[in-house]
Amino acid sequence: MIVCGDDALAHRLAAELRDVYKEQVTLVCPGGGPPLGPRLAAPGQGRASALLGRVSAAVTGTPPALAVTRTATVEADEPTETVLEAAGASEAAALALVYDDDETNIRAALTARRLNPGLRLVIRLYNRKLGQHLEELLDQAALVAMPGMDPAALDASTTVLSDADTAAPALAATAVAGTSKVVHADGLLLRAVERTPPGRGETADPGLCTLALLSATTTDPAGEEGSDSSGTDAPQLLPDPSTVDAAAGRGTIVLEAVSHTGPPVTARRLGGRGLPLSELFSRRLRWAVAGLALAVVALAVASWLTTPGAHPLHAAYVTLLDLFSINDPAVDEPLSRQVLQLLAGLVGLALLPLLVAGALEALGAFRSASALRRPPRGLSGHAVLLGLGKIGTRVLAQLRDLDIPVVCIEENPEARGVALARRLRVPIIIGDVTQEGVLEAAKVHRAHALLALTSSDTTNLEAALYARTVKSDLRVSLRLYDDDFATAVYRTLRAAHPDAVTRSRSVTHLAAPAFAGAMMGRQILGAIPVERRVLVFAALVVAGHPELEGRTIEETFRPGAWRILALDTVAPADRRPDLAAPHPADGEQHPTGLVWDLHPGYVLKPEDRVVLAATRRGLAELLGRHQQPDRGELRNGEH
Repeated sequence: MIVCGDDALAHRLAAELRDVYKEQVTLVCPGGGPPLGPRLAAPGQGRASALLGRVSAAVTGTPPALAVTRTATVEADEPTETVLEAAGASEAAALALVYDDDETNIRAALTARRLNPGLRLVIRLYNRKLGQHLEELLDQAALVAMPGMDPAALDASTTVLSDADTAAPALAATAVAGTSKVVHADGLLLRAVERTPPGRGETADPGLCTLALLSATTTDPAGEEGSDSSGTDAPQLLPDPSTVDAAAGRGTIVLEAVSHTGPPVTARRLGGRGLPLSELFSRRLRWAVAGLALAVVALAVASWLTTPGAHPLHAAYVTLLDLFSINDPAVDEPLSRQVLQLLAGLVGLALLPLLVAGALEALGAFRSASALRRPPRGLSGHAVLLGLGKIGTRVLAQLRDLDIPVVCIEENPEARGVALARRLRVPIIIGDVTQEGVLEAAKVHRAHALLALTSSDTTNLEAALYARTVKSDLRVSLRLYDDDFATAVYRTLRAAHPDAVTRSRSVTHLAAPAFAGAMMGRQILGAIPVERRVLVFAALVVAGHPELEGRTIEETFRPGAWRILALDTVAPADRRPDLAAPHPADGEQHPTGLVWDLHPGYVLKPEDRVVLAATRRGLAELLGRHQQPDRGELRNGEH
């Protein structure tokens, strides 16, 4: 396996492949090598290897000195053809391109496909539409270069993923208490909800199934969120029913609902149907116009009543002529007609300034619509979002899909999420969150949650600490990379504010399992965080998996490893080639038939395709990349 990248995701992904899937990994990343070419470093040498060792120690507990024994590093600034050849792309099984720049990843993917048409490619792209087109192009190139290639193998030939899309649902779910954790993989939406321990005499709702038991220290201020220890107090993924029954007083995460989402929201929908009347014209102007209209109606009625034989429409027409001062003077008319004409003229004098005021207010409203909105007066119960970069932009879209009011804070007015916030009509404050008065302008003292998602750990921490001084019970979610730092922050904040909810999330921690699973050649639908662990959701065909083939749904359940959630009942020829895609790549309409309420006695056939939840190690075992127990051991229950 080859991993090419220039940020923390590359190091964590390499550690995931090596320590969880037991793969030989070559890491290509910038370093201190010669500027004109790559330098192949021996295992354990170079700054990249040292960093990889520390990341591996955080992921699996492996000592850093032992973590790099199965990893080679190629230090190069860009993945050129020479660099890829030096890394062994022509003989590799899979290549991950996780640079932060989309253009760099695309250029390297085209080069790698030419060097090795059968290479499995996993590409990190932020642009979803471009990713779909790139998948089609690279798969077609592989099919042309290898005419005898099985078309079914193209399902895993090229996979385009986004770390922002993988992590955004979990980050957005922390904004509101009780909001479901979700895996939003374009066309497929899985919902999981955190349940608090039932009170005395109450019965816990198991949902469709229990995905995890939360750690016993979740409510303990001195406890660690998501401790990776294997003790009985640590979070337990995919527990068996007996374990759930015995774990009294512990919270659970259950699968509550599964549904399909529609097509992506268009820009027109995001922008709304137009400015509402309340923003075009002020309340005082609207009341003035209403009073003027009422006066005109009263004059028209009076004219109709005082003019014998007059038609109501004729009376209204004459009143309007008097209003605009274009009627003949009523010199020889009755006194009542003269009085009504004078009153209509006075009302007409008030019409001109109202027209001018309305035009000016409408012009100001249209100008302010293209500018940044400010938080309205009286706003409360909202979420304050810090940072509108790649992650913040996706989280903002998720929050608006959940109808959660948001106020954004961004230092750079040219950030990519500012345009989206304007279309969504979300208030934005441009400024440095560490400066006094910025959080107050976002009305954090009346907010429900704070999501600190900037790229700086210290900025996120400083904002969270200051927000807690303003509102001690504020729900806080921090984007932190370093696991040790995140654990220390979590424990300290919990001890200082035991009644408040604090969460620390790492984008690379959430995204790495999905990228690693895709490199193994399986369709990864997404991931759900369980404290600081991760449950991976995948769709795979039963054929070739002795742990699944020929067994019942009940027999395939492996506590702590994997659990089948759904079965695709559509015939293999009519299935959607990619469950995670919003539309089929070939443009055809494929039927969907996922069944979630499975009978435990159903026997899986080789042609069946299932959706399952698995731990990272469980998925690695299912993929068969390292030695596994034989069928007899599994059937005897010796897991």
